[in-house]
Formats: sequence, C-alpha cells, structure tokens
Amino acid sequence: MADSTPAASADVRHALQVTGLGKRVPLPSGDLTILDGVGFRIEHGDSVAIVGASGSGKSTLLSLMAGLDTPSSGEVSLDGQPLSTLDEDGRARVRADKVGFVFQSFQLLPSLTALENVMLPLELRGDADARRPAEQTLRKVGLGERLGHYPRQLSGGEQQRVALARAFVTGPSLLFADEPTGNLDTQTGQAIIELLFAMNAEAGTTLVLVTHDEHLASRCRRMLRLDSGRLVDDA
Repeated sequence: MADSTPAASADVRHALQVTGLGKRVPLPSGDLTILDGVGFRIEHGDSVAIVGASGSGKSTLLSLMAGLDTPSSGEVSLDGQPLSTLDEDGRARVRADKVGFVFQSFQLLPSLTALENVMLPLELRGDADARRPAEQTLRKVGLGERLGHYPRQLSGGEQQRVALARAFVTGPSLLFADEPTGNLDTQTGQAIIELLFAMNAEAGTTLVLVTHDEHLASRCRRMLRLDSGRLVDDA
C-alpha cells in the first residue's frame, strides 16, 4: 500500500516518513522482492508497532528506516532529512544524533563492562562527559550495582536493561526496537517491556517497535501490518 497522502509542506517535519519503499535482492532465478511500495508517516512522540509473519519484511523495513541498508526504490526521511542524500558517514551521524536501538540479541560488546557499553555511543558521538550520564541511566534501569560487570556476568534480562540504557543515554528522538523480548522468558520480557514504555514516555521518544507478538504490539498507539512485503493494514 503506497503512501497516497499529499506531500507534506516543506515546513512540516514528521519524525519518520517512508514513501514508495521497495527492496529487491537479485537471485539467479530473478529478483526477490522483500518490500514493495511501502509508505507511511510517523509523527513525533508516537508509538508504532510493525507486525507480520516471519519473512513479511519487518526487519528489512526497520533496517531501511534506520539507514542501516539502502532501498531499491523509494525514500526514507528522518526528521525531514532524506537519507538518500547522505553517504554512509552522514547516515551514521544522523543515527548517532537522533536514533536509539534495542535488539533481540542485545548486541552488547562482550569485552566492555555494562558501564562501558552504555558510555560507548556517547564517546563515539564525541561527548566530553560520557561516564556520568551512563551511570545515571544504568541506575534508572536498576543496574546501579552492576556497572563493572561484563555481559557474560549478567542475565538475559540484565543484558537487555543495559541495552535499554545504551539506547536512551544519547537522548534519541527516535527509538527502534526489534523483537526486544525475543530472547527472554515471559516474566522477564514483560518487565523489560514495562521499563521500555516507561522510559519512552518519560523521554517523549518516538517509538517504532518490530514484533510478532500481537499483545506487545497492542501496547502501541498504532499498528502497521506487513504481508509479503506489502503494507496491508494501518490502524
């Protein structure tokens, strides 16, 4: 379902705008279409779940929205900035300034402590003081006593708390969460979700959540459903 709404005026900036987005991968037998003509807008401060069966294109869409991959057709704009106008360094700067990530597999660096993992995005951005906000954010997620622990010394739930702290410590305007409870048991996953939504509400962040969990998706204000690479529902 392509975005058929009129183009926004130049002075209106949506948190995220996706227009006619397509992704194709060449195979010996012909092109494989992963996404086809996907379009929508997300306003600042909104919470949106992207749902669909395995293979529907959810994770590919997230990668394109975050500028981690480039589309075969169409455009993604973050806060009014078309990603196609930027090179990889430029897209990396946009991510550093505006975007936070939470992944199913936590994506912590095993050689760094919890504190060092949370400090890392601040250091990469060039912040003069990375330690103090990293400590404060880890305390906020309940890990004030675990600052010096390495990922291998933490439970899955604790590792995802570190990942949440790392995602929020930069003060992102947009947070992408890709199956954030996929590697956690039900009880731990529920605690992580409560923490994620509480931190998101406190920070006023725009949340884009990719999940196959319909109950989790219902926590968001809006739900986008993909089927075989097409947007089939926007409710």
